Amino acid sequence: MLIAVVSVFGALLLGSAALRADEPDNIKLGEFIPAASPQPAPEISFTDMAGKPVSLADFKGKFVLVNLWATWCQPCLKEMPSLIALQTRLEPALTVLAISEDRAGTRIVQDFVTAHQLDKLAVYLDPNSTVGHAFGARGLPTSILIGADGKVLGQVEGGADWGSDALRDALAKLLPPAKPS
Repeated sequence: MLIAVVSVFGALLLGSAALRADEPDNIKLGEFIPAASPQPAPEISFTDMAGKPVSLADFKGKFVLVNLWATWCQPCLKEMPSLIALQTRLEPALTVLAISEDRAGTRIVQDFVTAHQLDKLAVYLDPNSTVGHAFGARGLPTSILIGADGKVLGQVEGGADWGSDALRDALAKLLPPAKPS
């Protein structure tokens, strides 16, 4: 019973994305907030679904969208189809890294990915939430855009519609122009 109460409290806390007192109170969930002064992304590591270690440095030279999510997070689930569409539309200019913060790791995430047909996304695991802590994520989902130079360009807190005009425009200003086919 206590575990269930703690789990529910943790879900509410992580899902709330409450604002800190030192930040503007006009941040809207699902809106891209550009970095005022891009800083190097933290050196982070996580694992792939097979348990192989992966680090952000493995994606050096690429634009990366780190998406922190969990299987219990309803806004995360709602956002996933638009993340898949974003990856499909912008690949290879942008690589989406869907990093699950679920504590149970592969045991729960693999079945979830299969059941929700998320296998078109590159799904990774961070059961200790070290990635979320390194980026200072205040809730889930949180997405962080990292430039090819390894600097954080901005983030989105809360669920987003990655196909919306606002997010398309924000990304178009930051990503390299698409190469003609």
